[in-house]
Amino acid sequence: MSPINRRSFVAAAAGAAAAAVAVSPESAVASERHDGGSGNGIGATGEGDLNYDDTADFTNADKGFIAALTPGVVKNADGKVIWDNDAYGFLKGDAPKSASKSLWRQSQLVSKQGLYKVTDRIYQVRGLDLSNMTIVEGDTGIIVIDPLISAETAAAALKLYRDNRGDKKVTALLYTHPHVDHFGGAYGVLPGGAGDVPVVAPDGFLEHAVSENVYAGTAMTRRSSYMYGAHLPKSAKGQVGCGLGQNVSLGSVGLIPPTRSISKTGQVETFDGVKIEFQMTPGTEAPAEMNFVFPDLRAACMAENATHTMHNIITLRGAQVRDAREWAHYLNESIDILDGRVDVAFASHHWPTWGGEEITELLAVQRDLYAYMHDQTLRMINIGMTGKEIAEEIKLPPALEVWANRGYYGSLSHNVKGIYQRYMGWFDANPAHLWEHTPVDEAKRYVKALGGRTATIAKAKGFERDGDLRFAATLLNHVVFADPDNKVARRELAGIYTKLGYASENAVWRNFYLTGAMELTGGVRTGESTTVSPTMMMALSVDQLIDSVAIRIDGPKAWDLKMRMDWSFPALGVVYHLTVRNGVLTYRSDDEADSGAGVTLTMSKAQLLALLGGKGLGDIKVEGDASLLTKLLAVVDKPDPNFAIVTP
Repeated sequence: MSPINRRSFVAAAAGAAAAAVAVSPESAVASERHDGGSGNGIGATGEGDLNYDDTADFTNADKGFIAALTPGVVKNADGKVIWDNDAYGFLKGDAPKSASKSLWRQSQLVSKQGLYKVTDRIYQVRGLDLSNMTIVEGDTGIIVIDPLISAETAAAALKLYRDNRGDKKVTALLYTHPHVDHFGGAYGVLPGGAGDVPVVAPDGFLEHAVSENVYAGTAMTRRSSYMYGAHLPKSAKGQVGCGLGQNVSLGSVGLIPPTRSISKTGQVETFDGVKIEFQMTPGTEAPAEMNFVFPDLRAACMAENATHTMHNIITLRGAQVRDAREWAHYLNESIDILDGRVDVAFASHHWPTWGGEEITELLAVQRDLYAYMHDQTLRMINIGMTGKEIAEEIKLPPALEVWANRGYYGSLSHNVKGIYQRYMGWFDANPAHLWEHTPVDEAKRYVKALGGRTATIAKAKGFERDGDLRFAATLLNHVVFADPDNKVARRELAGIYTKLGYASENAVWRNFYLTGAMELTGGVRTGESTTVSPTMMMALSVDQLIDSVAIRIDGPKAWDLKMRMDWSFPALGVVYHLTVRNGVLTYRSDDEADSGAGVTLTMSKAQLLALLGGKGLGDIKVEGDASLLTKLLAVVDKPDPNFAIVTP
């Protein structure tokens, strides 16, 4: 899963998805089709030629089934539904005209729910959150791998296992990587915290788990409501899944910090009598990630590095670009590590792969997928092509057009643009693109040049009739940004987005299009706060907390503000010296107070969290001019979690 805090997933309230854009499925089949390979989101080439008679994935997804959670609904302590897999019952039967046949098939596979036996002593609970929980039976208890997003779903998954395999204690907890769907439910597994239970994670886990979405967290939260279709109804005309999983749970997230780190490939550890050999894969699907082998059980966990979809090199919610080259390298290394040693490979999403040859082939085609995207993008960059041009031109070799490489979550189009971004940045070197107008100013000029709003809408409808939905959307988007109150333009653009969404093989593209359509006609739905849970906040270092304040300083308001203050933390043995000048908050730290500070606050980290949370000074010791703190907080901006996307 893309790195994201749990709030980024649940930006929509439970009942916010009541309505969708009223466009009939018969009118919603996009006539425009791309020729860009399986990764392009809209009616990818060959989608109609895929071998739907190949049912191996369905056989594997059903293999080892023991029992389902019935009903497939999880509620929190207040009775609120925080997970409802039964809502996807509409996926039975053939795909309707309002959904890609290929994406429909993927959602049918991913919506399967229950406890499954992977191999002797290894079990998975699937379909109770975006990710899987894996349970390995040790000598005296169980080792839990990746405890889902929410404590409630994690507890339900563990109960399902115990109801069928016995009430065994948790003897170790492993996180494969620092994305919330792989650690957020930790307190559902260990309600009292770690205690003497080892909590194991790759080196660097904690830093990335608590910091990756702090700085741009509000924007990522807002965009994630589009990416995961948080406001959309679960229906054939709405959200049919996410490609990587069906949806995200809405429960309580927590973080139990690791007590043991894995730092090198080949490192071997034994937990509750189970021997595990680790492979470090930093910079692949996450900045800190690890695969591992159970040599005595002839099984391997591939974390999120090899699943049954093309993954994201760049997530559409926003993130740093991942390294496709390194991803391919580590998959190649995995092939060597696993060769002849395993009979089953499972991951943190989707269903396992059985058989040595089948495992090697899965890893090889995904290795080649990421390597091909990387290498061909660089080749085209070096003959002068831009990211947009490469995305239109690139095609995957036919041998890579297999089910596991389809673009259900990542797409060839936006991944290629991400690789371009990683190497070349935002600028394509064309001077015309060096200093363009803002979207609103540009839109007003385009509409004027095209003869006004009515004429532009008419031209857009002409392109729609010709099957060029993309340019119809471009023209209508200009009208909406030039005149956001134009109901005709909003309605027409919503209709175009709905058609594009219905034709999307990529679940994320579908969710973006349909959410955009919904907000054009119904307005922005109020999301939840971007504030992460208390346990997540406590895991932030003081440096990270100060940085989170610094990036919220309203520069122009603070231009003339000059001050120095000390924040002293006796329990940590450190004093932070903060300076505000020229609209910038900077700091340094040592173990001595600064005699030039205008005010000194002596506090604990918990008191700082309370202060930043708006609870005032409380018992914080203040020496000097307390008004300086008031002046600082007065120029700290409040992020907007509901900013507009499809309108100005």
